Amino acid sequence: MIELYTSPTPNGYKVSIMLEETGLDYEIHQIDLGKQEQKSPEFMAMNPNGRIPVIVDHDNDDFVVFESGAILIYLAEKAGMLIPAGEKARSQVFQWLMFQLGGVGPMMGQANVWYRYFEEQIPAAIHRYQHEGQRLLTVLDRRLTGRDYLCDEYSIADIATWPWAVTHKWSGIDIEGLVNLQAWLNRMAERPAVAKGRNIPARASKRDTREAGQSIIVR
Repeated sequence: MIELYTSPTPNGYKVSIMLEETGLDYEIHQIDLGKQEQKSPEFMAMNPNGRIPVIVDHDNDDFVVFESGAILIYLAEKAGMLIPAGEKARSQVFQWLMFQLGGVGPMMGQANVWYRYFEEQIPAAIHRYQHEGQRLLTVLDRRLTGRDYLCDEYSIADIATWPWAVTHKWSGIDIEGLVNLQAWLNRMAERPAVAKGRNIPARASKRDTREAGQSIIVR
């Protein structure tokens, strides 16, 4: 059994989508970010950085994994899927995973902060991060020319990138003309595991009235 500590954010969705794709049994613990539950001593004991998501693998001596990219790799290796075996193909998946972790996520996250959340509107900051976010999505669009997925076969690179790229409107980023990216966003959304995983933990919070921090078992 995998315990997933998560919230309804792009980084959180990566892991719930991954768990749905692998078919591994898991239990959800919804962390209320507004109440700063991710800064509690109990949570910080699992992730000293105080960020979601975190998993605990009770089938592997209660092994704890934090950082969304590390979790995707761990689950892929545990399930034996979504990372190719070949040396070059495996490297390509890791390259595009790192592209998301070091580029798409941080830049779009900053675009969200300056465009949506920061009290003072600073046009230069907003433009800087929206422009860089759009540039990175354009890189993805070029990569997807003639491909259904980022590395030909569906992989953790797609799972990591989609939850961020699909939020482009929230970041104030225009993807008009990026037809390959648009097709990929739709293709990903049609996958049952993606559709289901994107509603976790939001789906769980609607299904019952438990306090955040309690859990439900999936599957």
